[in-house]
Amino acid sequence: MISVNEFKNGLTILVDGELWRVVEFQHVKPGKGSAFVRSKLKNLRTGAVQEKTFRATEKVEPAQISTKAMQYLYQDGDNYVFMDTSTYEQLELPGSEIKDELNYLKENMTVNIIMYGSETLGVDLPNTVDLKVTATEPSVRGNTANGGSKPATMETGLVVQVPFFISEGDVLTINTTDGTYISRANG
Repeated sequence: MISVNEFKNGLTILVDGELWRVVEFQHVKPGKGSAFVRSKLKNLRTGAVQEKTFRATEKVEPAQISTKAMQYLYQDGDNYVFMDTSTYEQLELPGSEIKDELNYLKENMTVNIIMYGSETLGVDLPNTVDLKVTATEPSVRGNTANGGSKPATMETGLVVQVPFFISEGDVLTINTTDGTYISRANG
């Protein structure tokens, strides 16, 4: 058991039988009464975010979360198949569980699978991925004076706002946390 005074961002805990990750927390010491910890927790199974207040003397159980390096192999109907790079063991995840991550997954890409015991909680993507532009409007000469951007569809189906000079076939570096264009990839 750990004290709520030891909270850190990213810490995974068990509260009421559910797995939660600490998103943010604040120690509050009012002038009158006892201290408490106000926290914002994200449920790792449902993705729901909840604010919860703990008394400063409370203790919570830490959850032992592990990550496994796995390679994304292929799509099989509504399931996506990953392979453990050390044991060659395969794991199937339903597309509904990794809906957001599918925008960034390419075949043969290595990602970290987040596990709690034998339960799979999700996919931990790298901070950036390189994706190829499959469709975008051609750039018009002289249309770049005021900066601006246009939509581009990537090879995974993700639509990203990109500068006017980007054309079809370009490989771009995309931020996986918010889906934004960073730069052209050095290829």
